[in-house]
Amino acid sequence: MTTLRLPSGREIRGRALKEAADPPDFGLYLLGREPAIAWPSIWVRWPDFWLPTDRTKARQAFQEALRRAEHERVEVACLGGRGRTGTALACIAVLDGVPADEAVAYVRRHYSPHAVETPWQRRYVRTFSSRP
Repeated sequence: MTTLRLPSGREIRGRALKEAADPPDFGLYLLGREPAIAWPSIWVRWPDFWLPTDRTKARQAFQEALRRAEHERVEVACLGGRGRTGTALACIAVLDGVPADEAVAYVRRHYSPHAVETPWQRRYVRTFSSRP
């Protein structure tokens, strides 16, 4: 469990769901099936090692997480806390002003060196734009 500080100063906690943690004010969960969560959250269907099945919904969820992180404790999580979580954090970093071609390196440096696991996840981040 690590908190990523974005260029704007906002912070978002990334974690593996198997890690115990205090509940956030808002969570973004990236899984193949909907989790049972008792606090405000968004679930994005995202199979392990792949990409979100609905990229429009994923973008909206990333925007919501970034917006809420201004005043709330926000977390992004998947089963292992690296691939999907790292990919989402990199896309959120793009929305916060990190150039898309630098976002994976930014997240690996400030969150986890193992973040964004697959070539297609890296390509997704590189082609992710801060514009809709």
